[in-house]
Amino acid sequence: MSSSLSMTVSSLPPVGNVANFEVSEVPTVEELGYEKAQQDEFSPFKGGESEALKRLRESIEKKEWVANFEKPKGDPSAFLKPATTVLSPYLKFGCLSSRYFYTCLQDVQKNVKRHTLPPVSLVGQLLWRDFFYTVAFGTPNFDQMRGNKICKQIPWNDDDNLLATWREARTGYPWIDAVMTQLRKWGWMHHLARHSVACFLTRGDLFVHWEKGRDVFVRLLIDSDWAINNGNWLWLSCSSFFYQYNRIYSPISFGKKYDPNGDYIRHFLPVLQDMPKEYIYEPWTAPLSIQNKAKCIIGRDYPKPVVYHDSASKECKKKMAEAYALNQKLSGLVSEEDLINLRRKLEEDQKPEDFLDEKKCKAARVVVLCFSYL
Repeated sequence: MSSSLSMTVSSLPPVGNVANFEVSEVPTVEELGYEKAQQDEFSPFKGGESEALKRLRESIEKKEWVANFEKPKGDPSAFLKPATTVLSPYLKFGCLSSRYFYTCLQDVQKNVKRHTLPPVSLVGQLLWRDFFYTVAFGTPNFDQMRGNKICKQIPWNDDDNLLATWREARTGYPWIDAVMTQLRKWGWMHHLARHSVACFLTRGDLFVHWEKGRDVFVRLLIDSDWAINNGNWLWLSCSSFFYQYNRIYSPISFGKKYDPNGDYIRHFLPVLQDMPKEYIYEPWTAPLSIQNKAKCIIGRDYPKPVVYHDSASKECKKKMAEAYALNQKLSGLVSEEDLINLRRKLEEDQKPEDFLDEKKCKAARVVVLCFSYL
């Protein structure tokens, strides 16, 4: 199969016999009774097949980049020039054929001396796509915990306030909040950035149910795909596919590894744009004089951390261990009553310092021990 594709635009056929009906133009948003949305920043990713083919062409022209592509490597903080193809929205909406994409990649691989292989290569990413489609098709209740035979039964908490701080980019962790702001404004972010915020919401820090995070992604992602979205939330929450729950993305050191100056944070969180790089990932540790100079007082202009990462992550690991032990003991046949009893036990055992109270917030300095994923 040739990867050549005609770019000639054909004309539409003439309108047929419409009798006495008037042929009108496409109505405007205002004519439909809606107001134009006020938005301070729009997604840079245009829709349509022409844009999809343009992006594909620009990607495959970089033959060495295609040949050496290796997931999960890449820079999640690269926003002006993303470190991936950003073709997922076009695949999702059918603007780009996955078969044509695959053929183009095959053509590149035939003309280079060496290239990466699945599962980390670009071809591997298409295979992962089909993997999640296949598993989703063959798994009843794939999009939920209850009744899903491949999903660990875990007593996630039901704290809508914690969910809201995450969804609305108010966690007090600039890396997490910047990623969630990019999601809200652009509808897209790098896959490693998605991993960071998904881990933080679930098994890393807040222990909120992965289904609630999934719902936020469904609402905001321009490339939200039912099978892939659910599959990745199952994976990142260690509910299925991946079970090394002790490996956690640090909300501090992970982003700093790629962007020590904090340019990504400064772009999406302008309230922190004058914060020195020494404090950009942990602004609550900045002396009050530095906060004043940066015109950003923590607790007033930008939130204090919603949790202590060191103690919260340790508590999450403990809860995951208890849940895994229960699943193993009952061979996965965990009832709702079993989860209620485990949740009650975990709540009784939870230490009060795991979440910040108002008195501790006034300290303004928190020593955070970071657990990094990579």
